[in-house]
Amino acid sequence: MSLKDRLNNGVKKQTNSSDESQFNVFMGDIPLSTEFSELKEKLHALLIDKVNTTPDWSQYSDLEQKNLIKQFIEHQISTNFRSTPLNKIERDRLIREIIQEAKGFGPLDPLLSDPSVSDILVNGAKSVYVERNGKLYKTSIVFKDNNHLKNIIERIVSKVGRRIDEKSPMVDARLPDGSRVNAIIPPLAIDGPSLSIRRFRADSGTMESLLKWGSISTEIAQVLDAAVAARLNIIISGGTGAGKTTLLNSLSAKIPNGERIITIEDSAELCLQQEHIVRLETRPPNIEGEGQVTARDLVINSLRMRPDRIIIGECRGAETLDMLQAMNTGHDGSLTTLHANSPRDALSRLETMVMFSGIDLPEKNIKSQIASAINIIIQVSRLSDGSRKITKVSEIVGMEGDVITMQDIFVWEQTGVGVNKVMGMHSSTGIRPKFLEKIVAKGIDINPQIFDKNYRHTYLSKNGNKSQMPTTPVVADTNKTREEIANKEMVLNVDLLKRLKR
Repeated sequence: MSLKDRLNNGVKKQTNSSDESQFNVFMGDIPLSTEFSELKEKLHALLIDKVNTTPDWSQYSDLEQKNLIKQFIEHQISTNFRSTPLNKIERDRLIREIIQEAKGFGPLDPLLSDPSVSDILVNGAKSVYVERNGKLYKTSIVFKDNNHLKNIIERIVSKVGRRIDEKSPMVDARLPDGSRVNAIIPPLAIDGPSLSIRRFRADSGTMESLLKWGSISTEIAQVLDAAVAARLNIIISGGTGAGKTTLLNSLSAKIPNGERIITIEDSAELCLQQEHIVRLETRPPNIEGEGQVTARDLVINSLRMRPDRIIIGECRGAETLDMLQAMNTGHDGSLTTLHANSPRDALSRLETMVMFSGIDLPEKNIKSQIASAINIIIQVSRLSDGSRKITKVSEIVGMEGDVITMQDIFVWEQTGVGVNKVMGMHSSTGIRPKFLEKIVAKGIDINPQIFDKNYRHTYLSKNGNKSQMPTTPVVADTNKTREEIANKEMVLNVDLLKRLKR
């Protein structure tokens, strides 16, 4: 039975005392017996000795090494450990887990091979959680001890040239499939090593996937595609796990193949499909505290590399000033993300991060740079049911005095809460954006009616073709939902007046 089947069939429900939520405990393999664990340790030790005494081991391919390990274990079981009774299931499990220890990431391998798992959170050797469909669940997967977990962490970070020890107890890294990894060990982690793995779905890099998930309407997708093609500067704002990198990947896919793209990231996560790409990654200081290369260093260097587009994975500090200057000096069509709870908060964060550069600029000059450089801010949010939505698409219009003026073009309105699902729809605010002129000037056609306040947005049907609009799209009943919202607000206002009179 596969891990996915076990996760679906071996679910136990527990009720929270506050009745706020229920969570499921995913069951892994049957817990190991002491005899099985001892046999596994002995075979693993013999395997290490065998590998160390094989001079041409590194010349074999990964698949050949796994086959040799399997043959070695089978031979040991049938000869030196013949007295230990093992059935076929235990035998296969023993071989699988030793191969995972030797060539993979140990107990994490089954979770990494499960496409439904989006996050893996390890809180010490005996506590492993996963996220599926936006919800956290505890698994029965455990490590032998904290040293075992630390060895797995060291194996992960060493593959990307990073290190983790007492002098550098925190590290950001990535897995071969692009998954984001953060690890922290004692003495900073009090209860043992902690490991967080943020995985990216295989189909998360396209706008069609966002349409299929209901994260965006077809009209908003059409406008954002046109904005990228017209070389507008776009910032994606949102909280942790809201889907900023997923949306950035989706928008980057719309960049024409004929342009030179330079990406700058702390840990390489973007998966662009274009051919002409230069991927840059920051570097932490070495053990002597030297050799650090920051995102700001890479942004400055990228300006000398003749880029058509600069994509910064996330703005966190002083590189923000250089990014804004690049946007204002001919590098249109740049994309980046940052952490903020709203488009207005995103502007405040940009101002704060520009100050990290150490250059004493007047506040008005900073705001003027921001208003001139950025065209669109997209707000993404993670809702209470675990779904991710584009909640606002806002345009920066300019300056009025010392205030940056902006206007919402599209918004997402929540209309209620169903069974484990937040109900709502996207709608237009009735404002036609000024950037529409730039899109039309590039020869891109957009139906101006989609900006009308009463326009009803459409969504890609789950049963439709992923790459095309279905013939019968799902239509959001805008008039009905707005009427319900108005009635609900009226009832709340009446109740408030009654309370005030009392």
